[in-house]
Amino acid sequence: ATEERLLLCLDRATGRLLWKQPVLKSPFESLHRLNSHASSTPATDGQRVYVSFLDQTQMYVAAFDFDGKRLWEARPGVFSSKHGFCSSPVLWKDKVIINGDHDGEAYLVALDAATGKEKWKTPRPNKTRSYCVPLIRTIGERNEMILSGSKSVASYDPDTGIQQWLIDGPTEQYVASMVYNGTLLFLTCGFPEHHMMAIRPGGSGNVTASHIVWRTQKAASYVPSPVSIGPYFVVVSDGGVASCFVADSGERLWMERIPEGRGHSASLLTANGLVYFFSDDGLMSVVKPGPTFEVLAQSQLGEKVSASPAVYGDHLFLRGEAHLFCLGKASLP
Repeated sequence: ATEERLLLCLDRATGRLLWKQPVLKSPFESLHRLNSHASSTPATDGQRVYVSFLDQTQMYVAAFDFDGKRLWEARPGVFSSKHGFCSSPVLWKDKVIINGDHDGEAYLVALDAATGKEKWKTPRPNKTRSYCVPLIRTIGERNEMILSGSKSVASYDPDTGIQQWLIDGPTEQYVASMVYNGTLLFLTCGFPEHHMMAIRPGGSGNVTASHIVWRTQKAASYVPSPVSIGPYFVVVSDGGVASCFVADSGERLWMERIPEGRGHSASLLTANGLVYFFSDDGLMSVVKPGPTFEVLAQSQLGEKVSASPAVYGDHLFLRGEAHLFCLGKASLP
């Protein structure tokens, strides 16, 4: 093995490799069996592409232009986890923000998108690993960056890193990212106990007693992120049991095992009013959310899939164990 981490650019219409740029050469970290050495998702603001990897004991972040030229690199903090690394960058205005929850002096950090220089860095109190990407939304008249992890759910001002509100727990470790339907926040987690919760955003200080709208534990997921779609909240457990809830009330409309599906790691996806499920063994299932469980289609990719899908127009892009797939019409615009 070359111990290289790479950034690849492909032609979207054909899948042809346009360029391949080494990002980092570093000894491989130890991993959980479901993790990889390139689990973080790049982000782009249309000007630059931002990537993150682990460089031994340091978080590594870099920016590239669309020709594969490295523009800057930064090591904003230490990072230690026996399960490996997966902190995807998120963008806010002129900032690249990274979750540094790990088994040590944990932190959230914002870097200048143009230079990589630190804009702010906020300590996280419980020094516990999580793998969640912060969710940034303007709610009311306030910008909120909401993150589940570090034995809590917390909101921060993405401009300053200052904490706005906090909910204790409901567990220790988190992988799945939160979703927001314009009214409520939804989470599914975690370790050592599984939970699902709906949270009303807003407020200040500790809002544990006032802002939890509903919660349940049965058939929650740890790894796959859920989705909110219309009036529904949909989740699949790691073992392949799917549930559809009335989002506002927490009423579970159904709980069914995905036919032929086994383990699930990839996040759910919504498109055209439907929910797409991807099992670890490569089965894609299309389900219509609603009062009854209805599987509209299933398709087998033929290889293992752990990465979450991406959508562009009428096409799905899937990273399998050995191939990158594009599903949709034969020709791309």
